[in-house]
Amino acid sequence: MARITGIGGVFFKSTGDKAALGEWYRKHLGLAFEDWGGAILKWPDDTAEDQGLTVWSLAEKDSKWFSPSTSSFMINYRVDNLDEILKQARAGGAEVIQGPESHENGKFAWLMDPEGNKVELWEPMLWDDKNKDS
Repeated sequence: MARITGIGGVFFKSTGDKAALGEWYRKHLGLAFEDWGGAILKWPDDTAEDQGLTVWSLAEKDSKWFSPSTSSFMINYRVDNLDEILKQARAGGAEVIQGPESHENGKFAWLMDPEGNKVELWEPMLWDDKNKDS
């Protein structure tokens, strides 16, 4: 059975000043931001090719990234076999709203949970431009 293997990312909307909120996390919690604006938390005990990581990122308050969900957050779950987990989800009646898609860093799909939260599934791969769908 395919399964979740970890948290691939935590994404939530800022309700005010995104830059100020990010600065709060940097100043008070020591979160180190990458040039692209988010942070990468690494987990050395993870055995995936990418050696395990979690992305942390803020979205603007008017972002449509989490649509069609009205929640202010979205969790990205790392999975060991995206195709199999999507088959399981569909068989159980889950609504897959997008994907699978191939990107430089792996395969992604999105579904809605029973309470209307958008869930992102990610089968990680090492970054390679050849992974991306044409």
